[in-house]
Amino acid sequence: MNSRNSDYFHLSHNVSNLVYHFVCPAKYRRTVFSDDVEGHLKNICLEIELRYDYIRFLEIGADKNHVHFLVQSLPNYAPSQIIKIIKSITARQIFLECPEVKKALWGAQFWSDGYFVGTVGKNNNEKVIQEYVRDQGKDCEEYHQLYLFK
Repeated sequence: MNSRNSDYFHLSHNVSNLVYHFVCPAKYRRTVFSDDVEGHLKNICLEIELRYDYIRFLEIGADKNHVHFLVQSLPNYAPSQIIKIIKSITARQIFLECPEVKKALWGAQFWSDGYFVGTVGKNNNEKVIQEYVRDQGKDCEEYHQLYLFK
């Protein structure tokens, strides 16, 4: 899977660019992400994209016992809904395609129950946005309006 950049989603009543960084550990933090398993995982995620038009994987990276997903979605879907879909489908398919992983985990669960989620900005970081919001309505030389529609 090649790296991709996020795009703006233009819907009938909104324009959005929501990108989430998810980190999901394997159950028991077991070392299960070999190159082969990571390859299967990436292919499964591409299939998820085809099935769910509101989930777009920008990047996927595994590190022995956990995976980082950079996912773009729409404002209609909560991050918890998105990761639930990703974790359930990938777990089922990894167990089917890589039976050695199921043996290593000796149970019916692939992922740990928890996960990390954070948001990622397209063009700005938190400090820039914080200053922009704080300076609303103030006259200043460097004041530039951000436009939703151009």
